[in-house]
This record gives sequence, C-alpha cells and structure tokens, in this order.
Amino acid sequence: MNNISDIPSTRPEDVGMGSDRLRNIGDRMNWHIDQGNIQGAVTAVARRGRVVHFEAHGEQDTRDNTPMPEDALFRMASSTKPVLGVAAMMMIEEGLIRPSNPVSRFVPEFKDMQVAVLKDPADKDISPNFVQPGSEVPEHRLVPATTEITIHHLLTHTSGLMSSGLGSALTQNTKNRRSPDATLASYIPTLGDVALDFQPGSRWRYSPGTGLDVVARIIEIVSGVDFDTFIRTRIFEPLRMNDTHFNVPDDKTNRHVAIKDREKLLEGRGPTKYFSASGGLTSTCRDFLHFEQMFAGGGSLFGERLLSPRTIAMMTANQTGDLFKGLYGAQNGMGFGFTVSVVLDPVTADSRRSKGAFGWGGAFGTQSWTDPGDDLTAVIMLQQPHQGAQYDFGNAVQQAIIG
Repeated sequence: MNNISDIPSTRPEDVGMGSDRLRNIGDRMNWHIDQGNIQGAVTAVARRGRVVHFEAHGEQDTRDNTPMPEDALFRMASSTKPVLGVAAMMMIEEGLIRPSNPVSRFVPEFKDMQVAVLKDPADKDISPNFVQPGSEVPEHRLVPATTEITIHHLLTHTSGLMSSGLGSALTQNTKNRRSPDATLASYIPTLGDVALDFQPGSRWRYSPGTGLDVVARIIEIVSGVDFDTFIRTRIFEPLRMNDTHFNVPDDKTNRHVAIKDREKLLEGRGPTKYFSASGGLTSTCRDFLHFEQMFAGGGSLFGERLLSPRTIAMMTANQTGDLFKGLYGAQNGMGFGFTVSVVLDPVTADSRRSKGAFGWGGAFGTQSWTDPGDDLTAVIMLQQPHQGAQYDFGNAVQQAIIG
C-alpha cells in the first residue's frame, strides 16, 4: 500500500481485519466496473487509527481510458453537509449559537414565515409530502408557521424549507432563483419570503440544496469570516485536507474525475462566490478519510482538536425521534443527528454498519462513515450513484472484521 495518507498504515491483521477479506473490495469494484455500473472508484478503510486499505479502481476518464489515480478529485455533492455539521458544532461549543436559536435572531427576514397547505379541505391544514417538480401546483393557501425555524430544524432537515413539498413548488414556479453572482449574504435573506413545506419540527424531509446554506450564513455572521475561509482555516488545514475546495485551483483540475454521461451537466461551471454548505465541495478519498478519522479520534487528529468527544456525541445522537425513516422514507432502525444519519438497529435497518455508526453521502455516489463501536472509518468515492457498489463496499468492510 502506498503512503497515501498522513494517517499511519498497518497490516490488517494487526488491527483485527483480514487481508484476504479486504481484497473483496477490489473484486467487487472491478465487477461493477465490468458490468458498466460505475467507471471507477477510490476506497479506503482505517481501523484503530491505522489505514488498512486504500485503493483506486477503474478509470478517471473513460474517453481516453485514463486510470483512476488515488488522488482523484470527486464532486462531493451532499457529502459536503457533514463538514457544515462540524462547523456548526464548533460555533455551538464556543457559545456563539445554540441549536434552539431561531434563525430570525441572525437573519431577521425569517421572522413570521408561512406554510403552504392545500386549499381544500379548508378546515384542515394539509401539507402534501411531495410535489413532483414541473407538475401543476395544486390549489393552495398559506397559513402561519406555528413555530419559528431554529438551527436545530435546519441541521436535522425538519425545517420544511425547500424540501420538495408544496412550498418548494411555489418557489420554483415564481421566484427566489439564485443568480450566478450570488453569495450567502445576498441570497439567504431572500428565503424569508419562501413558503415552507410543512410546520417546522413536524416531519423529516430532506432539504437537499438550501437548509444547510442558511446555517453556513449564520456561521459567517457569528464568526466574522466567509464560510469558505472558516472551513479552510478551522477544519481543512488542521486535518491536512489539502485537496478540498469550493473552487478547485487550476493546477489541480486535471485530477477531476470525468463523470460518465454527465459532462454536459457540469460544463461552463466557473469559480463560485456562493459557498454551498449543502453540496459545493470537491475533495479526495484521502481528505475525507482524514475527516472521518477526526470523528473516530473523538474530535481530534494530528494533535489538533476540533471538537470535544461530548460534542461529537451530541452531533451523532438521534435528534429526530422517530421522524427519520431513511432518505427515501422506507427504512426503519435509523435515526438522524446533526447532518448525519445514525444506525440505531443494524438488523432492522439492514445496515452494513454497526449500532451507532454515522455518516452521509452525495448524489454522485460518494459515501463516508465512522463506526465507533468497531473503531473504524470508511470512504468510498464514486461519481455514479450506484447503490449496489456502495452496498458491496460496506458489506466487504464489515465482513473483513475478524477480531
């Protein structure tokens, strides 16, 4: 294994894992590549503070058969969200924000928001769970929100803000489109005019591209620096995440994975001033292994403490009661903390992770998690969101634990 991380490497058997079983990761990734499910991947596993697996598979660019390098750059999409979670927990530790704080304390435009409900029945305030994008918006009315959106609501996706319901459909059809030169400071206050999809705190419904951006703006306000500067100086530099960026430097762009069948989606994207905490980062497997290893170290890595163990415990505890049923609403045995899902019952959840494991992923296929019970961290970097490849990676990791 190459020296791909500042985290020391060791023989798998030295930390209770089987070398032959870890080789199943490469076998399964190659099978999915041969089947055309994915073009390539980079995978990593660490246990008890030591890297036991780090491997590149397949191709970075299928157009010229460029092999996948270990330091390939991946678009992280929603894998960005736990980084925001850490930034928010830092501000909570420092007493600059509290989960219970209403957003309007920092962004006054969020005062007195409204919820979109169906026009009929007039005697019941019914908010539909989902409104198909582009479909005809049903007749509706607006009712006052019974409680203000709080930071807790945003961190747990229970705010009702832009979460694919009736309010979101109204917004997409009328206003609040973000301009190309927008910043968090210019755009977030405009969301105070958006109708919510449901009463805050009454449901779990994913806010894929908006809710956590509001928290990023609050962090800018209380810290006095832009969100990009905050996470770079407070998270990335201490964790030696040297290849994690909102705007990738020109001398690194050749390391981008060319996303099969999605080149047009990404054409023309230049530097951004809108630092989206919901999905704006690009990174490497190495960097996110460092990020997860910070969690495994109780908030500390490389002699740098980002958070206390108790703060990590708060972030990764179930904060939503029984509201969370998985991303698609059909999975039991799971909970949701601040920006990460948490395994409550591995058997019920049919999870390849142990009780208490937590993490999140992105729409292009990236996933990373920390499993405190097994003192293990794992990262899989894909640019095709193939659930079979993700499952097989998690299964191989779990089955490689032998002691």
